[in-house]
Amino acid sequence: MKEFKKYYILPATPEEVYIALTNPITLEIWTGDAAQMSTEPGSEFSLWDDNIVGKNLEFEENKKLVQHWYFEGEPEDSIVTIKLHPHKHGTSMEVKQTNIPDEAYEDMVAGWDESYVGSLVSFFEEQ
Repeated sequence: MKEFKKYYILPATPEEVYIALTNPITLEIWTGDAAQMSTEPGSEFSLWDDNIVGKNLEFEENKKLVQHWYFEGEPEDSIVTIKLHPHKHGTSMEVKQTNIPDEAYEDMVAGWDESYVGSLVSFFEEQ
């Protein structure tokens, strides 16, 4: 199992990024796919038409969200923590994901860089 941690700069305020990560309508706009999301701890979520599924664990409005991402058949939970920090160019988004299966690591990193954060950056740049 591997761990991933990276900081990304997004051209939006922490409040705008938080809404983009937690509002199901906004999620569907920037991902281009069906999404289910609630800011209720313990609620299930789904992104990219069920390509990412899991459980919401913790929320701190405009600052942090913690999720359990499911990897079928894995003995340990993969926990994703996203922290939002004000930055002179918008928001510094700190992403940490634990317990990534070794065989999924490269695809996961590419997914964060290209699909997840890449789509978010494009969304905010088009505003």
